[in-house]
Amino acid sequence: MVPLSMVKPGETVTIRKITGKDEIRQHLAELGFVTDCAVTVVSEIAGNLILQVKDSRVALDRTMANRIMI
Repeated sequence: MVPLSMVKPGETVTIRKITGKDEIRQHLAELGFVTDCAVTVVSEIAGNLILQVKDSRVALDRTMANRIMI
């Protein structure tokens, strides 16, 4: 498994695991980041990601993206 921050723009991946404290995992789940969910990296600027998850686009910084394992 590698963190989501390693994915290049345009790639679609499946979430395998979300690490971190319960509050962080809950926050990411509320944004739509749950296991076995497909996520597409729309763009990456200085390590920060714009992601397509379900029918929404979400921006995550590098530290949050490192908690999502694919």
